[in-house]
Amino acid sequence: MNPRAGEIIYIDKPYRWTSFDVVNKIRWLLCRRLNTKKLKVGHAGTLDPLATGVMIVCTGRCTKRIDELQAHTKEYVATLRLGATTPSFDLEHEIDAYYPTAHISREQIEEVLKQFIGRIEQVPPSYSAVKIDGKRAYDLARRDKEPELKAKILVIDEIELLDCHLTPADDTMVDERASDATFVENAPVLPRTGMRNKAFLTSPTVPADRTDYSYITIRVVCSKGTYIRALARDIGFALGSGAHLTALRRTRVGKVSVDDCLSMDTFAEWLEKQDIITDEQS
Repeated sequence: MNPRAGEIIYIDKPYRWTSFDVVNKIRWLLCRRLNTKKLKVGHAGTLDPLATGVMIVCTGRCTKRIDELQAHTKEYVATLRLGATTPSFDLEHEIDAYYPTAHISREQIEEVLKQFIGRIEQVPPSYSAVKIDGKRAYDLARRDKEPELKAKILVIDEIELLDCHLTPADDTMVDERASDATFVENAPVLPRTGMRNKAFLTSPTVPADRTDYSYITIRVVCSKGTYIRALARDIGFALGSGAHLTALRRTRVGKVSVDDCLSMDTFAEWLEKQDIITDEQS
């Protein structure tokens, strides 16, 4: 193994680790084996802290291949909670509103998913690393400054419905507060299609503890730059409700699957068994 000449390492990113955390840990472990303080290490594609799965880490001269590796098609398995939204479209923030789901059927879900296959436009999440005038969108969002994000063109090759759980529990909650809620005439616009989401309510309230809710699990094969959180948002809009991610796993990048990856624990153990080539030996 020659980290300076260049290695490509496949890691199964742990839950709540940032991509930067993974790169830092691998750099530290490699530098310790090389007895050096400097080593170029980078990754080919960021994963959100609440996501897990395939992360490609490059060292040494292989960092020059990062753009090439980032361009590969990616596959995700995502679970979406229906009838509820969060500001970040995932579990990073608490639920800010609930919406009806009584009208949603499995057949409707399957038809809506088909609308997102192919070349589409997607507006990135406000809580994302997209730069606006040199500033990260998430920095602006955290200061309560709504960033103006432009739609980007991307390609979704496949969307498969793996699981679907629909419950009337969401709708009981909506019925209880129906007298206090009215529909918005100028509801938010679905970025991709321009359709208006008629299900958004003027003053949604947060109910008591919920132990059951509607959700779907989908498999998505897509191009570089796809935000699965934003896809969850748009699917919720298209269903005439709301949605956010509750779980996300990147299962493949190009031909590299999670089965090819090392966990951070097994990487440390694996590294101790490797013959490391230093500059003097190469």
